Amino acid sequence: MAVSGVLALAGCSLIDDDLSDCGNDYQLDYELQLVTNLTTELQTSLTTQTDISVASSLRTYLGEVFTDFAHDVDLSFYDTHGDSLRLQHDKHIMDANQASYTLFLPMRQYMHLAVANVLDNPQVTIASDERCHTAQLLQVAPTLGWARETRAGSISASHTTGLFTARLPMEVLEGIDQHFDVHLYMVNCSAVLVLDTVGAHASDYSVLTTGFATGFNIADSTYIFEEPSPLILADTVTTGADGLLTFCTVNFPSREPPQTRLIIETVDPFIAPTAEESLWQYIVYVTLPDGTVTRSDIYINSPLRAGQLRVVKARVLNDGGVRPTDQTIGVSITTNWNQGGQHNPVL
Repeated sequence: MAVSGVLALAGCSLIDDDLSDCGNDYQLDYELQLVTNLTTELQTSLTTQTDISVASSLRTYLGEVFTDFAHDVDLSFYDTHGDSLRLQHDKHIMDANQASYTLFLPMRQYMHLAVANVLDNPQVTIASDERCHTAQLLQVAPTLGWARETRAGSISASHTTGLFTARLPMEVLEGIDQHFDVHLYMVNCSAVLVLDTVGAHASDYSVLTTGFATGFNIADSTYIFEEPSPLILADTVTTGADGLLTFCTVNFPSREPPQTRLIIETVDPFIAPTAEESLWQYIVYVTLPDGTVTRSDIYINSPLRAGQLRVVKARVLNDGGVRPTDQTIGVSITTNWNQGGQHNPVL
């Protein structure tokens, strides 16, 4: 699964005005490493005949996310001394999966950062990348308002592409043919909720997720978390013609569990996580025919990591509550939920 193109830097003065530092041509091969549980998760979580159509719809919806194809590549080469300033920056439309880059670079040490598939993802931007150790992928400020939440403008839309990054220290030596391999790895993931609505008789469903990172430090390969965690509005993937409603978000990963966990002995078959213990959540609003709204908060205490897909299945009850089929997943249900202040959505 390789991504490539050809880049020619005409004249080493683009990087260093001292022409005595002129170097040679050096080859860099870029490869997207798509390490994912997509197929396994779909095959193990969606097993019934009815589920098969949901799995097919999810494969189509996530086709631009879990892919080994790079549409665009952003390449930066940084000084390794002082303020780690960027010395060279190139952007390329690749639309390919195999090739190589040939660069003409002066002799010196560089830190190279590469990012793929940002151009068609309006929810994420590259920020503070003039210096190596401040370069970040950031989720843009939330732009969706929603009448059911009191925090106006606190809701983000789902990512639209799979994001890949790489970092590589490079020592360019004078008069020596060199070859550099750059492996890019996926930094976002996807959460799916499948609702069995048979017999529920609800008039409307809305699903959000929360608890995920809002950014990524490219050089350090670490995630950025904000408090309170922003909400992400899930897209509807299937519309329930067969009784199943499917919602999906694409986002940065969740937090990892603490290294030290409290072990509790119990005779109960499971201990479902509470809101304080969970790493991320679904929030489901179900509107009943009489106009009342039931809110269900679903708590998940297993991490959702980069490159992963997580499918959660649940059944909608007569009162609009949502009950996960996996009993290790916690849920709190509020019937006749009183929504917060109204405001006009900004789209």
